[in-house]
Amino acid sequence: MRREIMDVILADHDLKRFLHEQPIWYRKLGRNPGDLQSFQIAALQYHRKTIPDRVEKFSTGVQMASMMMGMFQAMNSQA
Repeated sequence: MRREIMDVILADHDLKRFLHEQPIWYRKLGRNPGDLQSFQIAALQYHRKTIPDRVEKFSTGVQMASMMMGMFQAMNSQA
């Protein structure tokens, strides 16, 4: 694998961990270094760090907070 590709991977902990957990990418990147962008996208999807994943996480947090507020209001109105 080219040195510049390894430098990019070693600079990012998530990419390094993804490469360790998905060793097929060693071969893919060694044969075609132009697949670096595909590798980075696959790593983001694997670690659930894409924009849709972040929106879903935020939405889940808002739903949880709303549910907790509803519970607190129900407990408060009973007392």
